[in-house]
Amino acid sequence: MLQISPAQLRSILILQMKFIGDIVLASTLAKNLQLEYPGVRIVFLCEARFASFLTAHGIASEVVAFRRARMRGSPLERGSELYMMVRTLRRFRFDLTIDLTDSKTSRIIVGFVNAKTRVGYDPPERPLRRLERQPANVPAKPFGFGERHYLYRYLSPLEALGVDLRVRVPSIRPLPLETARALALLDRHHLRRKAFIAVHAGASFQGRRWQPERFAAVVDEISRESGLDFVLVGGPDEHKPAEQILARAASPVVDLVGALSLETLLAFLRQARLFLGNESGPMHMAAAAGSPVVGLFGLTSPINWGPVGVLSVALQPFMPCECVVGNLCRWPDPSKACWVWRLAVEPVVGAVREILSRTEVGLEHAL
Repeated sequence: MLQISPAQLRSILILQMKFIGDIVLASTLAKNLQLEYPGVRIVFLCEARFASFLTAHGIASEVVAFRRARMRGSPLERGSELYMMVRTLRRFRFDLTIDLTDSKTSRIIVGFVNAKTRVGYDPPERPLRRLERQPANVPAKPFGFGERHYLYRYLSPLEALGVDLRVRVPSIRPLPLETARALALLDRHHLRRKAFIAVHAGASFQGRRWQPERFAAVVDEISRESGLDFVLVGGPDEHKPAEQILARAASPVVDLVGALSLETLLAFLRQARLFLGNESGPMHMAAAAGSPVVGLFGLTSPINWGPVGVLSVALQPFMPCECVVGNLCRWPDPSKACWVWRLAVEPVVGAVREILSRTEVGLEHAL
């Protein structure tokens, strides 16, 4: 275990090149570092579309952004993007790098940045290939503090650095301006605070998206029972499942898919009575905003990726899996397995009812 005094640190680079759910979980690492090293400059390396979210909410002092489309492009595009990243990062003269991404690309970047102290995972998530090297000189456990949730993979570097764990779950307060925008949206669509359910039917891969007709069935059942409103949320590339829900639901549903920035989405989710959705970034955003969650999981384990810090129910079909889409599934890759499609409507309705009943008393006091 390495211990660094605050006087030794001026700047820290956190490499988190994954997605918004990973950014939300990694915010807890940043918060603990801010408490341990007051005034330190914390810089994130992340995808460009997450940059304003990180700086606006005080998770990072600054961001160095990359464009994922170019990193997935031709060798020339990848090389050019990597060169620009490294050139920008080297100007900071970092004292410490923390590689949360744990990939071949992130290890290359850490090597070129060459900070004095470099934290990386030992062993890495995937074994190093021939000619690859681990540039880290401070090894972090795959999961820290004796826990199994992926949050503690992103908190494990604290243990490696001898930093006390003071903040255990993500908590991101919406900005006042974004809260005002969220409340204006409620007024525009005749919605009341804590009287609607936010539904996210998207995900990065088709097999991780619960069927739209089943979301519609839950919407109709809960709407009849509770009188609550329903709002669809998601990114600009998630219109298709939203349109399918709108076509099948008999109850009125407000469609805000693609209409909210990440900052406004966080503020909007805080106003929801409940979040219902697939295992995804917005699920973690809802939990970080303080809203109860019903999360729908496929092959990815809720033990490792479930919502944390709020009242929640995580649902997952039982094994063994009787495959229903063999032509699409690529088991055992969780990102390409359609296990969640085997989840029936009834347990989801039951989970929503459970959360609503458990929050009813607290809601009366809050209002």
